[in-house]
Amino acid sequence: VCFISNYSWLDGLSFTGMRERYLEAFDAIRIDCLNGDKYKTGKVAPDGSPDPSIFSTESDPVGIQVGTAIATLVRKADHSGAEKVSFRHLWGQSKPSELIATAETDPEGTYEALKPILPLGLPFVQTEVSDEWFEWPALPELFPVSFPGVQTCRDQFLVDVDLDRLKARVTDYFDARLSHGEIARRYPSIMKATAGFNAIAVRDELLKRDGPDEAGFVRFAYRPFDTRWLFWGKDGSLLDRPRVRYKPHVFAGNIWLSAAQHLRKGANEPQACFTNQLGCRHLIERGALMFPALLGNDSCGPESGGTRHLNLSSAAKLYLDRLGASVKDLFHHVLVVLHDPVYRNSNAGALRMEWPRIPLPGWPEGQREDAAATLAASAVRGRELTCLLDTEASVPGVTQSPLRPEIAAISVPATIDGRNMNSEDFAVTAGWGHIGRGDAVMPGQGRLVERSFTLQERSVIGHGLPALGTSTFDVHLNRHALWRNVPATVWNYRLGGYQVLKKWLSYREHKVLGRPLRMNEIQYFSEMARRVTAILIAEGR
Repeated sequence: VCFISNYSWLDGLSFTGMRERYLEAFDAIRIDCLNGDKYKTGKVAPDGSPDPSIFSTESDPVGIQVGTAIATLVRKADHSGAEKVSFRHLWGQSKPSELIATAETDPEGTYEALKPILPLGLPFVQTEVSDEWFEWPALPELFPVSFPGVQTCRDQFLVDVDLDRLKARVTDYFDARLSHGEIARRYPSIMKATAGFNAIAVRDELLKRDGPDEAGFVRFAYRPFDTRWLFWGKDGSLLDRPRVRYKPHVFAGNIWLSAAQHLRKGANEPQACFTNQLGCRHLIERGALMFPALLGNDSCGPESGGTRHLNLSSAAKLYLDRLGASVKDLFHHVLVVLHDPVYRNSNAGALRMEWPRIPLPGWPEGQREDAAATLAASAVRGRELTCLLDTEASVPGVTQSPLRPEIAAISVPATIDGRNMNSEDFAVTAGWGHIGRGDAVMPGQGRLVERSFTLQERSVIGHGLPALGTSTFDVHLNRHALWRNVPATVWNYRLGGYQVLKKWLSYREHKVLGRPLRMNEIQYFSEMARRVTAILIAEGR
């Protein structure tokens, strides 16, 4: 049997039964993975060259969007089943000719033999995983309570960078003198009825109240490094997914990480976002689950007059008690692990298949001699990382003067002719984003100039250079203004499935934002690039 199809069945969890059946029914299984996937690899080969679909043609050089694979399944008369899978990757524009050239070659010299791993769902691809992976606890086995992030389905009305602009819209909405038709004309998204949202009935009910609750305007972790304002209201009735059980646990002093089971983009980026605010469902691109360190008083715990509860499994609590450590020590250790490139590379295959598992010193008894000290040291690094990821926390030397010399050289606001920037230079018009279908903001190409580091930049950055790549970019706001020296690895840094700096810019394009940037936003882009720089330098040590 030979067939070509979308290659998602090679390691998709929903196809575990099918793969198990193939192993039982056939004696030889050979996979030619043709790649060419828009979503997982961006149609780029590992060497950076174009990787079109196998179905590309002269008139359609890209081909179909999803990646594909050819499966050749052989059943012998003397059948015994397959214990291994023969696998190979084919990349680039030459894969059709490579397929033809190797059609009759000896499979033993053409394919790599791999043995599918049962606990990971018998994947038919090479699966990088540490020997200790299954001895480590999964994330939900440490922090058992989590909540889906907030989804409004009406972001255009309920979410804004500017609090005053959001308040003006909400004030109009609660103005009984304005008809439903007038609100629909001004703000179409909030008056659009859906299967679970009767826009007119909801507004009629809300107009019976005294107006918008001031406490209903809350900070909202919308995207990585992009915290905005959200109008929640008193009961979240304007939201598509209000998550009413989630909000009581968002309080001062609590900390959260946003993680997902097997990110769609794989393991080539950090596996968790950090926030201490209410989080969006799309903070991690596949659909965020928010894991807190602490729980408030609701159905998740007994009422006890304002006390907080530890979000710990019994095994995790016993482990921490034996080490004399706290829930926040564990939280910060987990965050460091999920941002560690060595951990991600060593377990990339497993991270595509299931929840991250967390290596813990001395787990589960906590009896290793240096376990407490090792966990404590990791927690210290985690607290440093938390400050860098917290967009509203000031970081000495990174966002707070005096800046470290290697940090101050990063993302310097400048103009083409060398004069000081002024308000006339603040509009982002370089084509970084536009409004697409369904009012979604789509990224654009923008204007990006790649160059080598200058001698002065190299001298100042010094020991940080190995973590920052071999080239840098000048990132343009418009024809006149730019941020100078955004290193390649900083510009390409991804978190939550998003290219952080480019994503932020796409939402700030003048036609999307509706105004020029302000001075503090010009500076914020620099701070964001500097936070990422500090993270990458710390990871490289």
